Amino acid sequence: MELKKILIGLDNLKAKGNLDIDIKNIECDSRKVTKDTLFVAITGYDVDGHDFIDDAINNGATAVIVENVEKLRNSKKMNNATIIVTDNSRHALAIASCNFYDNPSRKFKLIGITGTKGKTTTTYMIKTLLEAQGKKVGLIGTIENFIGEDSLGESDRTTPESLELQRYFAKMCENKVEYVVMEVSSQALKLHRVDGCDFDVGVFTNFSKEHISEKEHADIEEYFNSKLKLFDMCKMAFINIDDFRGSKVKKYAKCEVKTYGIDNICDLLAKDITITNVGVDFKAKIGQRNERIKVDIPGRFSVYNSLAAISVALYYGCSTETIKTALENIKVPGRSELVPNNKELSIMIDYAHSPESLQNILQAVKTYTKGRVILVFGCGGDRDKTKRPIMGEIAGRIADYSIVTSDNPRTEDPNMIIKDIEKGISKTKGKYEIIVDRKEAIEKAIKMANKKDIVILAGKGHEPYQEINKVKHPFDERIIVKDILDNMK
Repeated sequence: MELKKILIGLDNLKAKGNLDIDIKNIECDSRKVTKDTLFVAITGYDVDGHDFIDDAINNGATAVIVENVEKLRNSKKMNNATIIVTDNSRHALAIASCNFYDNPSRKFKLIGITGTKGKTTTTYMIKTLLEAQGKKVGLIGTIENFIGEDSLGESDRTTPESLELQRYFAKMCENKVEYVVMEVSSQALKLHRVDGCDFDVGVFTNFSKEHISEKEHADIEEYFNSKLKLFDMCKMAFINIDDFRGSKVKKYAKCEVKTYGIDNICDLLAKDITITNVGVDFKAKIGQRNERIKVDIPGRFSVYNSLAAISVALYYGCSTETIKTALENIKVPGRSELVPNNKELSIMIDYAHSPESLQNILQAVKTYTKGRVILVFGCGGDRDKTKRPIMGEIAGRIADYSIVTSDNPRTEDPNMIIKDIEKGISKTKGKYEIIVDRKEAIEKAIKMANKKDIVILAGKGHEPYQEINKVKHPFDERIIVKDILDNMK
């Protein structure tokens, strides 16, 4: 494709060199550059792509997009390529990628889900409902990316970088996908990963204090304002009106808005809710009838996720019976996932890694568990430190016994993370102990449990690894639980 066509839609560019050259590839990693590539230099948190411009040109880049002109002075190869200067390389990468792949998101219905919690479950629900109606659906999110039942591989992040995202979209178009449902993180919106995407529907699940750190969001308002951007980009929005920020989303959204909820007047209301040890059921008015909906995921939050999915499904014409049947059989990896075993023990894996999500899952299981709630949890390193004592206090207040352990310590000392957690849990009367090694902690929890208890392994969810000092070590809790049980007499 001609370089000048790739740059369509980008304003305030300054160029030096030939814009009529043919571009065969786009990359933002100099190591992946091949002949006739457009290299986009991104200023990252840890690495600056501008430092690798000469490497990219040596590898075959014939055009380079930059935003830091000062760093060009260090280049010895800049005269060997067309140089395009922009005020935002991330935005330029997104729009250039859309153009290069012929704007694939205009060729299917794109559904974006944003919110602090519930994104993954809601995307899986919507995918399941649309497929039950006979539609071909793609999914992009935290756990894995799919075209129908075919996996495109596990995800490195909730929302891929814009270039990777457009490649996925192009592949979905090749496979005649009709709908794509994707998680849209606040980081993706802040860092322009979804710029140029043609969203048909946007969903707002909820909002709480999370992702506040040097490498995420400066404060709570920046975090919320980032999420609001999705509702400048879609044609229809479905919003959880019970959430404190839901009314603000409704106020600022630039598209048509419909609402769902439990406690407030809304377009899709759940009532007569029952929460059991295997899930929830509730009534919702669909068409002219109050229909009984059952979902095999326990907790009040499961009702909200279901309402969001039902709202989208109805918008796209799914039948009542399709919705009811599909939701009753929904399964989401690492979300209230019960691990089958021949010891008749209740062992649940859940991705809860924030105060709100930990409280939600503990309260959900506490209401129906006949014995003890035994919790294994930690907090991730290099993330918001203020939530650690809060999560400790929640654990001590609700769980009957907590084992505080390591999560993904990343580059932090896990002992220091645990000390932060202990500041909160020690304020309560809750019983707890510290076992830094997560595998040992899981083993202790399982061995102390009986058939009336439930063991909650919180924080890791679907993740098959534990990240320590920038290395991801294999750590699939399903496998670990199975090994522990197999070795028990």
